[in-house]
Amino acid sequence: MKKLFFLGILVLSSCASSKFQKVNGVSFVASREEVSERHIAPILDVHANYAAIMPFGFINGEKSAELFFNSDRQWFGERRDGAKQYIEQLHRNGVMVMVKPQIWITNGAFTGNLDMKSEADWETFEASYEKFILLFAEMAEETQSDIFCVGTELKTFIDERPEFWGQLIQKIKEIYHGKLTYAANWDEYAKTPFWSELDYIGVNAYFPLCERQNPTRETLTEGWKPWKDKMKALAQEQDRPILFTEFGYRSMDFTGKKPWLVDRNQENVNLEAQARATQVLFDEFWNEDWFAGGFVWKWFMEHEKVGGADDNRFTPQNKPAESVIREQYAQVKTSRSRD
Repeated sequence: MKKLFFLGILVLSSCASSKFQKVNGVSFVASREEVSERHIAPILDVHANYAAIMPFGFINGEKSAELFFNSDRQWFGERRDGAKQYIEQLHRNGVMVMVKPQIWITNGAFTGNLDMKSEADWETFEASYEKFILLFAEMAEETQSDIFCVGTELKTFIDERPEFWGQLIQKIKEIYHGKLTYAANWDEYAKTPFWSELDYIGVNAYFPLCERQNPTRETLTEGWKPWKDKMKALAQEQDRPILFTEFGYRSMDFTGKKPWLVDRNQENVNLEAQARATQVLFDEFWNEDWFAGGFVWKWFMEHEKVGGADDNRFTPQNKPAESVIREQYAQVKTSRSRD
């Protein structure tokens, strides 16, 4: 697909051995504000070549059929105009983009359990979700975005309505002509039925690795083995690379036990455990030729105000994990020039 903003040419470092251009990405969190050069500078500083832009739709409860999106009541970056502004600024700075629309359920309920009460509700919800996704597929085509994600962690929706997804993907392809993926949860991806229709097998990589309070490199590496073998087998079976549509760890004790936890627990801050787990993930995957790269969860716009020594949340910003990411992403150099 011809890029409006730049042509990316990859030069692999001597230590890398991959037939894919590695996605060295960050998950760029939407904000009330427009994006400026100062917000993008920290992304460039860690040598990221991709950012995931995440517009949102909202549902009032797990069984509600109404999906609200692109509203003036939403934050700027969650709407179409905001996402477009973010993408244009990133492209001007040579950063490629994955557009990844997501759903937020009231009180933060898990989207994988989203279910409807009746056939009529399913049909209402499907019509709403289609409008949501096609709106942002159109924007992705308009901005010549590099990857489009057709959904995020929607296991029950896919299980219950497989025909809808087949039709939706075909409608997306009529509008958007870049690469496609779906962001499957770590316990969902193996049964996702439509990988052959997409370009990447997208995985939100919150796999449980070990139960140690302060996990070692050895225990983390051992914990990856069964998961890695299964992903490699699926990539070979489907002839599609694995893309970590999200990956990351909390900077806290027991970070490898349940890496998906987003609760406000008061587990002790453990910056080194986060950095160690991040390094092991890079060591295990980044030189595999069936692996396409991934997007760190998550990266906030106001870099100087987030993360730091007292924070036990996911962001690697202003923590040792940020240095781990910088060192890894610097190994794959990408030179860019505008059209």
